[in-house]
Amino acid sequence: MSELMHPVSGAAVAASHPAPVRPARVKPAPLGGWGVLAALLIIGSWAGLLTFLLAFYQPDWRTPWPYLLALLQTHLYTGLFITAHDAMHGVVSPRKWLNNALGLLTAGLFAFNWFPGMLPKHHAHHRHVATEHDPDFHDGRHPGFLPWFARFAWNYVTLGQVVLMAVTYNVLKLFFPQANVITFWMLPAVLATLQLFFFGTYLPHRGEHAPDNLHKARSQFRHHLWAFVSCYFFGYHYEHHDQPYLPWWRLWRTK
Repeated sequence: MSELMHPVSGAAVAASHPAPVRPARVKPAPLGGWGVLAALLIIGSWAGLLTFLLAFYQPDWRTPWPYLLALLQTHLYTGLFITAHDAMHGVVSPRKWLNNALGLLTAGLFAFNWFPGMLPKHHAHHRHVATEHDPDFHDGRHPGFLPWFARFAWNYVTLGQVVLMAVTYNVLKLFFPQANVITFWMLPAVLATLQLFFFGTYLPHRGEHAPDNLHKARSQFRHHLWAFVSCYFFGYHYEHHDQPYLPWWRLWRTK
């Protein structure tokens, strides 16, 4: 967008932003049951840990454990969204009904996101990346992290979500300690949203890109452990745009 608002010469952009190294082409392969297994592991881990943290865990706030468990729950929240994202590309299951059902479930568990509403917006992001038609991109005038995040949230968060989150919070605190509900259910959802935006939108798409960068995206350096911990390999973002048929658990192979 900044390229559209403030034109510069192609040579200048190419000099300051060298072309990305083309990722290794990984051939499409049958999913088998691996995508469904990965989805069920994430859903089961998220639900199991959340049940324990709300119903049985008595945190000692003077120790690091409650905060580490909140970060672990954040990571699992992120996994829910990544699963929903893969479902948008049809790479959770070769059975369309099962793929979409898991997408609907995981999107809903992540702060009541509505899978059918997110689907066209995400594909618009892929078709019109880093332009005024990209719902994930900034407005061309405010590329900073906070205003960009505010526009991103405005495009995706709905009034219905806010109402459902508020109702669910007030119901949960009737049955579980309020501090646990905030720390292990509400806060991880917020942190995961920031995590997804930072690693999956802001870092890959910010700034200007070389004219031959077809996907207007960049990727983190090859570091598989950090790539998984930070955002389920979603930091390999040019590779994702280049080969969207790869599920998150195969994306590392492009490096």
